[in-house]
Amino acid sequence: MADFTTSTHRSKWIFTPHDLKEKYKDANKRAKQALEMYGATRMEVDIDGSFIYAEPQNDVKDNAEKHSRPKALKTEEEQILRAFYEFKIQDVCDAFKFPRKIQATALIYFKRFYLQWSVMEHHPKIIMLTCIYAACKAEENHVSAEELGKGIEQDHQVILNNEMLVLQSLGFDLIVYAPYRALQGFIGDMEEIYGAKVAGQTEIIKNLHESAKLEVDKIMLTEAPLLFPPGQLALAALRRSCEVHKVNDFERYIKSMLSRQHPAHGISDLHLPLNAIDILINKLETPTSKDVKHIDRKLKSCLDPSSHEKSKKRKHRSKESSNDV
Repeated sequence: MADFTTSTHRSKWIFTPHDLKEKYKDANKRAKQALEMYGATRMEVDIDGSFIYAEPQNDVKDNAEKHSRPKALKTEEEQILRAFYEFKIQDVCDAFKFPRKIQATALIYFKRFYLQWSVMEHHPKIIMLTCIYAACKAEENHVSAEELGKGIEQDHQVILNNEMLVLQSLGFDLIVYAPYRALQGFIGDMEEIYGAKVAGQTEIIKNLHESAKLEVDKIMLTEAPLLFPPGQLALAALRRSCEVHKVNDFERYIKSMLSRQHPAHGISDLHLPLNAIDILINKLETPTSKDVKHIDRKLKSCLDPSSHEKSKKRKHRSKESSNDV
């Protein structure tokens, strides 16, 4: 059985908050430079994973009108757009009734992809679908690209065209460790310790498990999966579940678990990461279509400058019509 302690997930894909900030900043900077150099940020992707930027626009008129080029997205705007499509990943997986493990794997793939790229280079809607498709394959719950595209009325060919790009961007590290498995382990441990001793405890633990899974669903929408190992994510979810159900045994369970499995560690060693995960969950907000409408418009103009010019012409015609009236 695969072990998280020796996995690429642990060695290559757990970062510090500073690491994440720098990676997002670097990707945004590269896309801005592409916009300045090529007049667009969109990349043409081939099915073999190769890609190129749009051809440079070197004519005199273009050089004279550089000031009118579309504005690049800020890192904060990119974050909002990524968050919007992470919620969409959960919606699509729910619509297809995929297991939580597929949903979690797709989310982790999506998060990892955008550590390498800006949303201005690869549209998150396409990458979202491709990550779901790749997750289904990795978790051996295969759904064809045609079925996935048809289910949400999207061209399945864009999924196939971007599959190799996504896999390359992930470094082909396709085995990921979601918190749900770790949570199941902690719940089983609690059942062994408390379930047989106290009447009604088994039902309480079952309720804890169900609400803890909902807490994990929230955690997967934050940056926590890129910052903390799945065991800590699962414990953070379990602690929040205990608070919801007013179960006061969490601290006692943690002390018992540490004394049996990790005697060199004290409970204070866990408080810092669990509290940090709590803060991320409490800050979680659901971006609405209204929130991302302006950002999406900016993104489209970066990916396709012709849409920027068409938009300007529409506004100009609208202004002329208003003046005529």
